[in-house]
Amino acid sequence: MSAVMQADAVVIGAGVIGSSVALELARGGRSVIVVDKGPGAGMGSTSSSSSIIRYSYSTRDSILTAWEAAHMWFDWEAHLGCVDPDGMARFIQCPNLIFQTTGYDGTAILPWWDEFGIEYELLDAAALRERFPLLDTGKYHPPKRIDDPAFADDPVGELTAIYNTRCGFMDDPALSAKNLAHAARLHGADFRFRAEVVSIDRTADGSAVAGVTLASGDVIEAPVVVNVGGPHSGIINRMAGVTDDMTITHRPLRQEVFAAPVPVGMRLEDGAPFVSDLDVGQYFRPQPGGMMLIGGAEPECDELHWVDDPDTNSEFPTVEVWETYMMRFARRVPEFGVPSQPTGLAALYDASEDWVPIYDRSQLHGFFMACGSSGNQFKNAPIAGQYMRDIVEATMSGHDHDTDPVQFRGAVTGELINLGAFSRKREKSVTSGTVMG
Repeated sequence: MSAVMQADAVVIGAGVIGSSVALELARGGRSVIVVDKGPGAGMGSTSSSSSIIRYSYSTRDSILTAWEAAHMWFDWEAHLGCVDPDGMARFIQCPNLIFQTTGYDGTAILPWWDEFGIEYELLDAAALRERFPLLDTGKYHPPKRIDDPAFADDPVGELTAIYNTRCGFMDDPALSAKNLAHAARLHGADFRFRAEVVSIDRTADGSAVAGVTLASGDVIEAPVVVNVGGPHSGIINRMAGVTDDMTITHRPLRQEVFAAPVPVGMRLEDGAPFVSDLDVGQYFRPQPGGMMLIGGAEPECDELHWVDDPDTNSEFPTVEVWETYMMRFARRVPEFGVPSQPTGLAALYDASEDWVPIYDRSQLHGFFMACGSSGNQFKNAPIAGQYMRDIVEATMSGHDHDTDPVQFRGAVTGELINLGAFSRKREKSVTSGTVMG
């Protein structure tokens, strides 16, 4: 028998960002119900995240967002305000090495890093060879397919790099979301799993959101609905009828990430960095236990696999992509021994066309969206919840966020962050055009 429930807000999606939104809305005094079609918090695309904490975005507001959010990860218990009895995700410090290559030298970001107090070193090729002797410092740009005869060409110069030590990753992305959900529950939030939204309901006159209807027939009446549906968020926006005024699009993108054993000297225990290598078109991050996560960075030579129906995605990686990633990694780490079979996963990003997320209201009063955030926004989840809280509070109090964007003051830097930078109606941002943002 179906039921009718009331809440001040419904959050669709219990990933790391959805759980953060729930926490911040509940902290603000709202009664919150979170619905997710999956079996638990963080069990969707969040669980496939490389969970990297870095600051090498292309725009001022994105850099500030990542830097401010990082301090919440640094002291995770303080941010949550509690200890999850089921375990706490841990921040693992790991430096970031950003190769400077054609079309991506990273120097445009450094004045902002200087302004915000983000420390770094500039390493020339000699310093790279001395500090990371297992890395080939050759410049191979542009990235190439492994069936391209030019893939085996000699380098055309040597790379330099930006090196930042106050970076790292969270050891368990799904547990990070569960920690946020636990904290949200302590503030009264209710989580309902295996609960699929089939309708975004409107008031009688159609001018505002009225809640959601679930596949079970249950109805949750609420004046605020926040879409944090990850790869399903585009479907939910279309269900709500709010796409007409969006100038920035987003849709599911299939991505594969692999784990492989690496030689001594490239392991986390050796002080190895995670590397942003747009010179060959990938990134890689050390894992505890002598493993390396290896993922792609959308080089122009690679076909992107956009997915119309996220429920049809296969979680099994492909041999072709695995071979490409392994050979590119071997080009950068010549001592790497390519394993005999792939170990990895294939998941979906909800990616915007400029790789900048949408944190915004919509044309339907009371319906909000945190979309286009997969791939490079895990690190920003703690502060994204605060962004959405402030946008919700301002909008529901009568403020026009479209014409006068909400400004968020960072607790660490004291700088104002223009939340209009994440508007659904913004002009396309000038970024790297990759997951780097």
